[in-house]
Amino acid sequence: MRAVTGARIDYNNRFFSADPGGSPETAAAGESPVGHYHQLGDLVWAEFRGGKVLTGRLVGTCGPDGALRLAYCQVLADGGVVAGECTSKPERLPDGRLRLREEWRRSDGSSGVSHIEEVRGRTGG
Repeated sequence: MRAVTGARIDYNNRFFSADPGGSPETAAAGESPVGHYHQLGDLVWAEFRGGKVLTGRLVGTCGPDGALRLAYCQVLADGGVVAGECTSKPERLPDGRLRLREEWRRSDGSSGVSHIEEVRGRTGG
């Protein structure tokens, strides 16, 4: 993997999932949350669902380097509500897809690092 440099990233109409292979089949089966990203200028937002996530939303900004600063909220299948913020830094996978390294902090004080990868072969919402 390599850091993304050069041309600005456009996140509009891209899909991301924690599924390590970015497989459309796994994502379509709802085995892990899939986020549908949108972008207008520096504004980025997404809706996501799947796996243990009934529904979620995020909103934030995209920097010149493609890094995202986001706030998010989600409702889980067990009724839990999770909110927080994250900074996502893009990396380019060998096959050309994007991988986002997410440093997150929840409103309950917990924090961590997650990775999501672009899922190809998806369209629409």
